[in-house]
Amino acid sequence: MSQPTEADLNALDITPAEAARINAIAHPLLTDPAPDANDDLVQIDSTADGIVFITINRPARRNAFDAPTVAALYEAFETLQGADHVRVVFIRGAAGTFSAGADLAWMADAIRWSESDNRDDAMGLARMLKALHEIPALTVAIVEGAAMGGGAGIVAACDRAVAVKGTRFAFSEVKLGLIPATIAPYVVEAVGTRTARALFMTADPFDADAAMGFGLVDHVLDSADQIDGFITALVDRMKLCAPGAVGDAKRLVHHVAGHRIDHALMEETAKRIARARASSEGQEGVRAFLDKRKPRWAEQDRG
Repeated sequence: MSQPTEADLNALDITPAEAARINAIAHPLLTDPAPDANDDLVQIDSTADGIVFITINRPARRNAFDAPTVAALYEAFETLQGADHVRVVFIRGAAGTFSAGADLAWMADAIRWSESDNRDDAMGLARMLKALHEIPALTVAIVEGAAMGGGAGIVAACDRAVAVKGTRFAFSEVKLGLIPATIAPYVVEAVGTRTARALFMTADPFDADAAMGFGLVDHVLDSADQIDGFITALVDRMKLCAPGAVGDAKRLVHHVAGHRIDHALMEETAKRIARARASSEGQEGVRAFLDKRKPRWAEQDRG
């Protein structure tokens, strides 16, 4: 898929500020990118109806992470913050491999760094994962080949994940005397504490079927030939959903998770549904339902 044109970006139902942030990635000459970002390492493509594809693009290194790749991913994810009208963000690796995890040369460099230097470096990965986790649109990892260490962490940070049968996963950090620290919050959220302990402490590799059993992925495809069909079917379903409400629903989950059900939480949830009922999307959705017609966001012709 080619880079989005100005017409594509203008056709997205987003605000001018959101379009400018996406332009900063899709057209890096229009503004100053982040100091460590390199758009060659991460490809971003979009469609006129609000579907975004982010591809980790280091196929010669099996899409392993280094500092510039992490910076480019952070920049890509950060552009989508607040873009409530982007419907789905798909994340995958180039050339049939999701990500081999940390780049060996990057790991070799880290051996020579101080603890303070390593903390600063790790914060880059932590910020990237948090930016992914907070994208308002539905985020979906399309996992092929392998997702190791930090690569599996990206899978966990997405809202959904689908893996091709035969894909290999592992959290192998303890075999190197390390721990999967920055990815831990997202893996624990995805698979639960007991499973996370087992996966982290044994470093055992596992396949796509096991990943689905653990809750790391939602669905296993028999072959990569089924990926396009999966994407099309999911996009068709998401077009029935109000983009702003999708983002609000995600923020709702983030807010209530782990909270005690008390009066303050009851008040907060009541405020949120009241705000949704009074919103333009809420008004349009209910009226469309009563009128037995499609809401505007679900119309086939968005032009």
